[in-house]
Amino acid sequence: MNLKYSVGLDVSSKKINVCISIIDEKQKVVCKSSTEISNTLKGFAILEDWIIKHKKESIPVVVCMEATGIYHENCACYLYGKGFNVSIILPNKAKKYLEAIGLKSKNDSIDAKGLSQMGAEQCLELWQPMGTFFYELRLLTRQHQNVTELKTVLKNQLDALSYAMHHLDSVTNQLKQTITLFETQLKELDKEIRAHLKSNKEVFEKAENILKMKGLGVLTLSTVLAETNGFTLFKNYKQLVSYAGYDVVEAQSGTRVGKTKISKKGNSRIRRAMHMPSLVVIQCQVKPFKDLFERTYEKHGIKMKSYVAVQKKLLTMIYHLWNKNEQYNSNYQINIQEEEHEFSLGQLAS
Repeated sequence: MNLKYSVGLDVSSKKINVCISIIDEKQKVVCKSSTEISNTLKGFAILEDWIIKHKKESIPVVVCMEATGIYHENCACYLYGKGFNVSIILPNKAKKYLEAIGLKSKNDSIDAKGLSQMGAEQCLELWQPMGTFFYELRLLTRQHQNVTELKTVLKNQLDALSYAMHHLDSVTNQLKQTITLFETQLKELDKEIRAHLKSNKEVFEKAENILKMKGLGVLTLSTVLAETNGFTLFKNYKQLVSYAGYDVVEAQSGTRVGKTKISKKGNSRIRRAMHMPSLVVIQCQVKPFKDLFERTYEKHGIKMKSYVAVQKKLLTMIYHLWNKNEQYNSNYQINIQEEEHEFSLGQLAS
């Protein structure tokens, strides 16, 4: 008796390698067929017909693909719109699985077959497309980060040139002009992000409540909302903490006890966005965060570990205020067992 069909897609910018497999009640996975299509709307229609053609039984079908930048998004949206169950896998997770099943060689068709087997054997979380509002907000916040990074690179180059043995005014002027251009673009992006938030009344009202917190800015909040699709990806704060890479991992085996640290296996853009606010809320003496910082710093004496603890609490605070649609005040308490996690926060590695 067969239990499930699984379609593995290895997506690149121009083409998609496809493999369909089936798993039976004895957990045996058999590859039924493979093909290759173009990464275009016409190719997606061909893929849909191909899947229907090879689906001989009325049993579930899951489509499994890697998150490859933005190249997978159109195909995923198309299949989701056609009623298929779609699962999008992080590349490192897929890589570890393929290594675990003994695939030593690597090419597009092998990866598609491996993803097909992974989808058949595992009960993967189903994907849902991001709403238009938060998708556009993500485009704005990521562009802001990209321009900021480019500006930093050029400022470092300009600073290095000031120590050079010889100077060339034309090069220096070009760098200054480009930096000025980037600064103008950043100001424009700041305005666009604010305008975009105001365009959605419900989002803007919730954002205003959260921004009552001293030390938290519009850009930080917008980045968190954009990267989490307005927190619709999560059922509880623990999932959010894990998604952001603030979950604590241990390295212990037998008598060996390694370091306890945060995994950093998550969305680095969120952690990057939380870095500066964690410093500012301490500088502004915001009580819940100041108390946590002092309590953890007293235990281990490492400031960066305490700042990471503050980042995590700041993120969970935003999550709870958003979900409850409540305004921040200095006496606000998150209704979770904070003390249960304090030992972990105190041991977070920088």
